[in-house]
Amino acid sequence: MRTKEFLTHLDHDRIVAAIRAAETKTAGEIRVYLQRGEFEGDALVAAQAKFQELGMEKTVDRNGILIFVMPRARKFAVIGDKGIHEKCGAEFWESLVGAMRGHFLNSNFTDGMVEAIDEAGTVLARHFPKETTPRNELPDEIVEG
Repeated sequence: MRTKEFLTHLDHDRIVAAIRAAETKTAGEIRVYLQRGEFEGDALVAAQAKFQELGMEKTVDRNGILIFVMPRARKFAVIGDKGIHEKCGAEFWESLVGAMRGHFLNSNFTDGMVEAIDEAGTVLARHFPKETTPRNELPDEIVEG
């Protein structure tokens, strides 16, 4: 699916609202990145590179989560920084990806991302509760590249 077509199915406002709602309960950070164009490689490797490029490893508690989607390649990945990965383990990421895949196969892209954001926010809140002086270390808007 061309990225332009994918974007017509996406409710940006709902996704950004989900990120903001999730982050009200946690010191963690969630971002969504949409990769434009062709892609032949491994989505996980690309997501890890983009995670670094976006500076997501610079959060104080190393608790950033990236949802990386490549519509044209029909690939996506969800990754978390060291702090959150050590708390939740590989099973959590596999569960998020599986739930998103189910939504994506039915062209419910917004629902898939919002559900993943909600679940990520719940896990982040459990391990990194909201601080008395909240901080937003990373922008909440969807990044396109």
